[in-house]
Amino acid sequence: MADGVPGIFRIIAPVSDLDAAADFYGRLLGMESRMVGGGRCYFDCGPVILALLANSGAPIADYIYFSVQDLEAVHTRAGELGCLATEQIHGNDSGRINTYPWGERSFYVRDPYGNGLCFVDENTLFTGRR
Repeated sequence: MADGVPGIFRIIAPVSDLDAAADFYGRLLGMESRMVGGGRCYFDCGPVILALLANSGAPIADYIYFSVQDLEAVHTRAGELGCLATEQIHGNDSGRINTYPWGERSFYVRDPYGNGLCFVDENTLFTGRR
């Protein structure tokens, strides 16, 4: 990384059934996975790899955030998979596409293993540098 700043290259989401999770994520993300051995499956998400790790551990504590070009298409796939989140975030149904106070258009899902995911319209990303 430039100037010695660390870069994030992989994020791990624990799953209890790797084959089913690879299928679920492949359908949700609209892309192919790579089985890499050691109970892992990789999805190349830009410069960061989303790694599914087969284990029986607890789901991740917070959300993994994805920027996407076509928010509506991903939302449709999430609806078809029945994984749209049901909790309220800032007074909104988090499974619907909302524009939040910080300007992002996004929606939230829960995978079958309890991991939280958020999909954000890439044209509305808030990075704290506006």
